[in-house]
Amino acid sequence: PYPVEEYWDDLMRVTAGKTNETLARMVLERSPAVPEWMSAQGVRFQKALSGTLGLSRTNAFFFGGGKGMMNAFFARAADLGVDVVYEAEVSGLTLVEGRFTSLTLTHGGEEHRLSARSLVVAAGGYEANIDWLKESWGAGAENFLIRGSPYNRGRLLRVLLDYGARPVSEPDQCHAVPIDARSPRFDGGIATRVDCVIYSIMVNRNAERFYDEGEDIWPKRYAIWGRLVARQPGQIAYAIIDSKSRDLFMPTIFPPIEAASIGELAAKLELDPAKLTRTVSDFNAGVQPGSFDPHQPDGCHTRGVTPPKTNWARAIDTPPFYGYPLRPGITFTYLGVEVDDRARVIFADGTPAENVFAAGEIMAGNILGQGYVGGLGLLIGNVFGRIAGEEAAHRAVN
Repeated sequence: PYPVEEYWDDLMRVTAGKTNETLARMVLERSPAVPEWMSAQGVRFQKALSGTLGLSRTNAFFFGGGKGMMNAFFARAADLGVDVVYEAEVSGLTLVEGRFTSLTLTHGGEEHRLSARSLVVAAGGYEANIDWLKESWGAGAENFLIRGSPYNRGRLLRVLLDYGARPVSEPDQCHAVPIDARSPRFDGGIATRVDCVIYSIMVNRNAERFYDEGEDIWPKRYAIWGRLVARQPGQIAYAIIDSKSRDLFMPTIFPPIEAASIGELAAKLELDPAKLTRTVSDFNAGVQPGSFDPHQPDGCHTRGVTPPKTNWARAIDTPPFYGYPLRPGITFTYLGVEVDDRARVIFADGTPAENVFAAGEIMAGNILGQGYVGGLGLLIGNVFGRIAGEEAAHRAVN
């Protein structure tokens, strides 16, 4: 079990209080009922696999992963008579004094105009819009990899903001994790994530460490590492481990770079061999005696090393040595539209939209001003998706 108050404390810590506390508490308090509701829609669950971020106590896992979950939801929608139109793009909305009247849809090469009594906007963020990312991150955004769809370009987010919807969070805030630099630009998915960071030393292309790899357990820190890598020269970093740590994390889709010595590994990673050898030697010299425990903070730390490593610090001294090249993998952006507890979009003057509701990533920034707790994005989508659907249906029939 994951008590609501523990969940709340974790959320307050990772967001540094940058959250709408009313909406956040509502989401967390509804979380215990979510698995039962999902099961009723046909979603099947499985036990946590070894190495799944250490989340077996706090998170539930879908059989078949996210695709299995979505397939179950689409099948349920079909059973209920919902028509899903694929390969269609909404290019514009018409709002009159805060009230939705119609939208423009392109499908099969033809443009259509559709009217409805209410609208739910669940169109995601803009993580696949590299030009928009550059507005906050500069030219370095060209080196970002997008974990999901190439179609999440933020068109409807931009439309709502242009209509005067009140923004939440900041343009440079996002869920970003370290993924293998050999991954495709888009659609690499969860398989490209590399989970060895807490057992490694992380170095930039100058072969220098730049952050405490052992600050906390991986589920509470993995989503900060994409941003940390994004701040490094060339938006690239390298996780360095030895054979002692090779089997402590989930297998990776790409094999690590392997070498018999640190100098040889540096050459294969195109790093300066002398610098990486010195960085590893300095780190090893700072490792203090302790009882290593890969499953929880163990206090195994360094002394006299900058930055320090506060947990899981072990000498990297047992060949073969391994390295993973890592880049920022953007999952979703946090800049979105403000909503109230009925999922109504809020405009700049504080008034709610009459019949426009938002759910999912396009409004997740109400709760995630910064930081992340594993699985929270899906929880926000579930809770606010149901609220938005119920409110939109109520508005349509009344």
